[in-house]
Amino acid sequence: MTRKWLSIVGIGEDGLQGLSAIAHSLIAQAEILVGGDRHLAMLPTNDQRHKIVWTSPISASVDEIIRRRGQSICVLASGDPMCYGIGVTLMRRIPVSEMTIIPAPSTFSLACARLGWSLTEVETLSLNGRPPSLLQSYIYPGARLLILSEGKDTPAIVAQLLTNRGYGSSEITVLEHMGGSQERIVEGTAVSWSETEIAVLNAIAVNCIADAGVVPLPRLPGLPDSAYHHDGQLTKHEVRAITLATLAPTPGKLLWDVGAGCGSISIEWMRTHPRCRAIAIEQNSSRIRYIADNAAALGTPNLQIIEGTAPNALKDLPAPDAIFIGGGVTAAGLFDVCWQALRSGGRLVANVVTVEGEQTLFKWHEQVGGNLTRIAIQRAEPIGKFLGWRAMTPVTQWITVKQ
Repeated sequence: MTRKWLSIVGIGEDGLQGLSAIAHSLIAQAEILVGGDRHLAMLPTNDQRHKIVWTSPISASVDEIIRRRGQSICVLASGDPMCYGIGVTLMRRIPVSEMTIIPAPSTFSLACARLGWSLTEVETLSLNGRPPSLLQSYIYPGARLLILSEGKDTPAIVAQLLTNRGYGSSEITVLEHMGGSQERIVEGTAVSWSETEIAVLNAIAVNCIADAGVVPLPRLPGLPDSAYHHDGQLTKHEVRAITLATLAPTPGKLLWDVGAGCGSISIEWMRTHPRCRAIAIEQNSSRIRYIADNAAALGTPNLQIIEGTAPNALKDLPAPDAIFIGGGVTAAGLFDVCWQALRSGGRLVANVVTVEGEQTLFKWHEQVGGNLTRIAIQRAEPIGKFLGWRAMTPVTQWITVKQ
């Protein structure tokens, strides 16, 4: 039976006195204590045990903990260590069978208790060490958001982002030092937010209220074409919706978007779930800027963008669970590189609009099978004072699943 040598104890704003008897015993029995300056300062001044203070990058401290494997080590953490906390980081390197984890109430739980919100009916995210534009994909009318803040400036950044998005009427509540003697709640609206005296340790609650006339962006694939900055290299929203449905994104899966154009496919893949990942590969430098701008505006700033020509740009990339080829299908060797890299059970989808592209897809179809589909869209447009049907360029789509 594996010995549990590492304990992680979550501490609230009420400090050590708020801990359970079990948590106190784990701290008392530890040979080595780990934490930030704030947590280690809670210990008695005469505590002579060895201390490890978190470094930057934190990986160096994690390495030191692992080098001392088998010694009795206790990590002092904030709140719930498994809610955007150090417990998640350590779990990537150390099996849970070697740990004892004692959580305190999370910031999210405490905020819900103060506001009377149901934790199961809110959106939760962290902006601590993460781009503020992550917030973009969580905003919709009626959304209740709980946000872990990076510091005293984060509420103002959130308020400005909401206002710019057309949600200036949204109600903002900043909760400071919850559970401690310095607890304070500050309320306001996004458009009028002017509070500057904010504690570094704070969380933000937002009740999203759209301004009059604002059209919310859907969470399903097929965003309006107007949501993107582009130079014409854009998969139109009807075809985009079909393509995303064909790619079938699921949480945690990785997409290669080859010939990404303005990035619409990879962005909407990532918008389906916060844990979906994507790499956009594009050779045109001006389109690279479009991809970056669109990713930030639509809430997927962690989209990885690679400037280069496929298939050479695909070398050494992590193995994908799905591949979309939206441009450059006729490039020599592209299919072989993609097919070899694709994980077993993964999907490869390609869209073309040229005869030469169709010929290439037919050759690929002959090699590994799959399905060929022709997508033809017509939109009603004015013809004088009447309406008539204008056909978009037909798209031929090939999909196959690697067995």
